[in-house]
Amino acid sequence: MESEITKFFLSLLVPGLLVVLFTRVTFHHIVGLILTVALIAAAVYAGYTNTWFLYAVNAASLTAGFWYATNMYKRSKKAGIHEDE
Repeated sequence: MESEITKFFLSLLVPGLLVVLFTRVTFHHIVGLILTVALIAAAVYAGYTNTWFLYAVNAASLTAGFWYATNMYKRSKKAGIHEDE
């Protein structure tokens, strides 16, 4: 049972944080989302996520992380950090 609880909390936090991290590294929120989805898909393919409940938690975390990364990207663009775009 502890394993399922651990998977739940990791599924709740890690995808959202990865979207934000990849957005900070690549300076684009769409690229951050695509990289995170690719990592989640690889984890599902390897068998680390095996229930529909964890899929839903991953999707909710991705959505929240993407929302935050989009707002972060817009703020940095408004501040003039991304002048080439």
